[in-house]
Amino acid sequence: MQTKALTVVAVLSAGVVAISFGSIFVRLASQSVGESGLAFSLVMSALRMAVASLLLLPAWWGLRAMRVRQNPWPYALGAGFFLALHFATWITSLGLTSIAASTVLVTSTPVWMALFSWWWLGLPPSRLTLVAIGIALGGAAVVGLADLGGGPAKDPLLGNLLALCGALAAAVYLLLGREAQRRGMGIGVYIAVAYTIAALLLLPLPPLLGAGYLGYPPLTYLWIALMALFPQLVGHTSLNWAMRRVHPVLVSLVTLLEPVGASLLALLIFAEVPSVQVVWGGLLLLLGVGLAIWGNRG
Repeated sequence: MQTKALTVVAVLSAGVVAISFGSIFVRLASQSVGESGLAFSLVMSALRMAVASLLLLPAWWGLRAMRVRQNPWPYALGAGFFLALHFATWITSLGLTSIAASTVLVTSTPVWMALFSWWWLGLPPSRLTLVAIGIALGGAAVVGLADLGGGPAKDPLLGNLLALCGALAAAVYLLLGREAQRRGMGIGVYIAVAYTIAALLLLPLPPLLGAGYLGYPPLTYLWIALMALFPQLVGHTSLNWAMRRVHPVLVSLVTLLEPVGASLLALLIFAEVPSVQVVWGGLLLLLGVGLAIWGNRG
């Protein structure tokens, strides 16, 4: 049991580190083309999912050996849809509302995860877990509100609603993935299906905004490929794997450590020193996640 717990901790830790590199690669890709607008953000998301899907082509062979107890396909396909919805709504929200508001709202995923886990899975959160959620969300709000220079909001109401949809979609995506695995679909086949569906849904969006996929510097494609390899294949896959082994709320709380990890990486790579507000928010996040881990240690 102790070995299993250590394995879960190791996988989740690797996942947090991997997803923390996401914002680093996004900045490097944006700097390589001198662009950071909505259209290019969708280009990065679509190509990230497309590259991840291509790298997972060998995983489709796992279909031949798959022994399912119940039909997992609707859940895997649904997970891909909600993953695409998460990226599309959250990224679009950044162009309509402030970065601070979008960040705070999209980090409400643990609240929705707790509600859905209770309603759908019959897994009510403990009192300590509820306290942990409150502390972690408070820390996330402190980190998000540290960035108040996100520019004027074009349509804050719509932007805030889209960010909230992004949080809801992330929770549903992870829960559907958990159910697909519970019904007998291996993690390799599941992520191949979900990531491919997400890619197919995201790829048509940038052209609608007048953006294409060709003509960028080679370095841009390198950073996008690294997004697919680390934040997506290592990061998201680690989270999906852990969903079958620990309480879903714990997994969603662990993802809140992404801005903390990203801040540390930005310090090392860009010499970008986090503000005191970000540091205090990060400490609150760590406290909240630590309490959640303690409350779910069994």
